[in-house]
Order: sequence, then C-alpha cells, then structure tokens
Amino acid sequence: MRFELTEPEGSSVFKTDPLDRSGTPPRPISVAAVATMKDLDKLALALPEVTKEVSEDGRPTYRVHGKHFCFHRRQRPDAVDPETGERLDDVVAFRVADLGVKEMLVSDARGIYFTTPHWDGYAAVLVRIPDLAQLDREELRDLVEEAWLTRAQKRLAKEWLAKE
Repeated sequence: MRFELTEPEGSSVFKTDPLDRSGTPPRPISVAAVATMKDLDKLALALPEVTKEVSEDGRPTYRVHGKHFCFHRRQRPDAVDPETGERLDDVVAFRVADLGVKEMLVSDARGIYFTTPHWDGYAAVLVRIPDLAQLDREELRDLVEEAWLTRAQKRLAKEWLAKE
C-alpha cells in the first residue's frame, strides 16, 4: 500500500491534511503499482503446472507442459539499441494468441511492445525490462495469463478459465 502526498486532480485523496498532527493517517489511495520482473515471476508461477528454468546467466524461462510462454532473451543481433547499436540484453518475449493480437500490441502508442524481423510470422511480442514500468500489474497479469493460455493444454486451460 502506498501513500500519496499530493492530491490527484479532481479527487479528494486525504481524509485529513497529510501534515495534520491529529494522529489520523492519510487515507491510502488506490494506485495500480508498476510492473516489475519480480511481478512477472510471481504471476507466471501462480499459474497451473508452470515450471521455471533459469539459465546460467540468470535468465528465466517459464514453461507449461515443456512449452515456453515467456522468457528473458539472450542478446541477439536482431534486437539492438537504436542509440548505441549494442545488442539488447533486457528483452522479454511473450507468446500471444495470434498475429492480430501481436499487431495490436505492437501498435500500442506507448511503444512498450515491439518485434524484430526474427519474429516475423510468429505470435509473440517483445518487451524491454525497463518498459515493464509502463505497465501496471493488471496489464502484466493479462499479458502473462494470455501467454500461458497459448501453450497450456486445452483441458488445463479450460479448467483454469472456469475457475477465473
């Protein structure tokens, strides 16, 4: 839970002045916290039958029934920093339902999701780890769950969806 010391425009955040010495703490506001790799890990591992493999250099891969649905990529020649030309070391790949979903995500105005020619024709999007901070946890949850659904066995996916 986070306390905000400034009042967002058009709302009344505080029950009392935040500097009030009456002993009444300010009322917490509802803020969707930004997403992190720790959140990704927690969300992925909360899904049924998920395993996590970690490479020697610490990069996680999340699998369901041996099929990866999300992973931290190694440096590759297809993803380079536009300013330095260096290979990106901070890219996470997420499976998506189909190429239409991929196109929709890549066209998001925030520029969070991207692809490279290596991924042409493949239903997956790439996200740089620092850009996860532009997502709230609910959006990351949707991304991870949708990725999982693309790889989970139909029976398992149907059972999980029925519970949600």
